[in-house]
Amino acid sequence: AERLGGGYIVGDITAPDAPALITDYIKKNHGKVDIVVHNAGITRDKMLRNMKPENWQLVVEISVGAPQRITDHLLENDLINDGGRIVGIASVAGIAGNRGQTNYASAKAGVIGWIQSLAKRVADKGMTANVIAPGFMETEMVKTIPLGIREAGRRMNSMSQGGQPIDVAEAITWLAS
Repeated sequence: AERLGGGYIVGDITAPDAPALITDYIKKNHGKVDIVVHNAGITRDKMLRNMKPENWQLVVEISVGAPQRITDHLLENDLINDGGRIVGIASVAGIAGNRGQTNYASAKAGVIGWIQSLAKRVADKGMTANVIAPGFMETEMVKTIPLGIREAGRRMNSMSQGGQPIDVAEAITWLAS
C-alpha cells in the first residue's frame, strides 16, 4: 500500500471506535477520499438450526453493519469528495441464497439493500453507490468448501469456472471511474 502511495489501518471494523479511527486517519493522511470500497466479509457456515447466534451476528456485522456505520461517519464528516464513488461487495448468495449460508446470504442481501438506499442519499452530491454481487469466486475463503460443492459452483457459471479476484477488482475499477 505504501509503495502505491496508499496506507492502511490495522483494526477491527466492527469495533465501536472503528468509524472514528478511519475518519481520523483519512483527515490526517488524505484530507478526503474519492473512492470507498467495502469488501470485508467472512463465512461462518452452518445450517441455520446449528448456527451459533454469535456467528450470525459476526457475519452480518462485518458485511453490512460496520460498512454502514463507517460510511455514515465519513459522510457526516464530509470526507468523501463530491462526485465520489462508494462500492459494496455482496454476493449472488444475497440474491438467490445458499444452503447452509443463511447468515452470509442475509448479510450480502443487506449490502445490496443498503447500497441501493445509499445511492439515493448521495446522488445530490454527484456521488454514486453501487454493489457488485459476484458468483462463485476462486479465493482462499472457498478452499474450505468441500471439493464437490466447489465444482458445482464452478459449473453453475456460464463459463464453467469460478471467477478470479481480478474480475471483481476490474469491476470495482470501472465503477470507481
